[in-house]
Amino acid sequence: MRRRLLTLPLALLALAPAAASAQAPAPDERIAAGVVAGGVDVGGLTVPEAAKKLDDALGRRLTRDVVVRAGNRSYRLTAAEGQIVFDAERTAKRALYEGRKRGDAVATPSGGGATAGVDVGLAVEHSKAAVAAFASTVQSRSAKAARNAKLKITVRKMIIRRAKVGRRIDAAKLAGAIDAALDDPNGSRRLRAKLLKVRPAINANDLRRRNGTVLTADRSTFKLRLFKRLKLRKTYGIAVGQAGHESPSGLFSITNKQVDPAWHVPNSDWAGSLAGQVIPGGAPNNPLKARWLGITDGVGIHGTGEPWSIGSAASHGCLRMKVPDVIDLYPRVPVGTPILIK
Repeated sequence: MRRRLLTLPLALLALAPAAASAQAPAPDERIAAGVVAGGVDVGGLTVPEAAKKLDDALGRRLTRDVVVRAGNRSYRLTAAEGQIVFDAERTAKRALYEGRKRGDAVATPSGGGATAGVDVGLAVEHSKAAVAAFASTVQSRSAKAARNAKLKITVRKMIIRRAKVGRRIDAAKLAGAIDAALDDPNGSRRLRAKLLKVRPAINANDLRRRNGTVLTADRSTFKLRLFKRLKLRKTYGIAVGQAGHESPSGLFSITNKQVDPAWHVPNSDWAGSLAGQVIPGGAPNNPLKARWLGITDGVGIHGTGEPWSIGSAASHGCLRMKVPDVIDLYPRVPVGTPILIK
């Protein structure tokens, strides 16, 4: 117990300098010579005098608005919105306490004393949340979404709407730059946000790869067109559905393919005695000659034994072709190929 009591005064002595440096300043106490705050020499001044000098020298500069340029537009963060505050009195007290810790404080109005040679930090505060919100606003207002390339299929040509590059801003990086500018008494409050490119997910080349083969059937001109990588490769003559049995209109796809297909005769009046039968492929009474490319609801592309019907509305909904033409077309068209009939 006695040894513990003996060590207590020593502990109190160790705390004494720290307690002294935190003591409230006396009315005539002056900051140590050579102490600087934000580049402003406040040595030899009382706290009120130093606070006024700091406010006059730095107050307006430290509470300026921040202006960010992004693209062709400027965005302003006002001091009020950013909650930017410069506490000159607190900064002056920091200078005083720092001088005390170095043992250079001057207790008389006459000043003097050794040079402290230290630059204390400024008591400048702002709302980081407000800065982050402002940076997000700049990002949302200056960002531009990328536009994907788009394909429009018409019976005569493929129309590509080109992709467009978008842009964005790294809001977190911008907020960090604003925070740094607000903390720097000599930093510029006029910043430029870097616009980053946003690449579209789909461009024209992607469309060409995805649409390696496209077919279109023009019922008014009796033409079937074959497009490869969105460029016209070949045009064929066809026959289309007659009145009452019109070929369907719309965007479909090739669902199946067959060589010398069997004919599943529909149960329709026009089929006569053949209704409901299956006529083998290659049979003389099978109207589906040589090749079949199925489209929808029993409608497809096939060769015909009536080549004189090409260029007219003569079928029961199918697209007829001359046998050599359908044989030529068949290997060029994979299952899944889109076909526009109009």
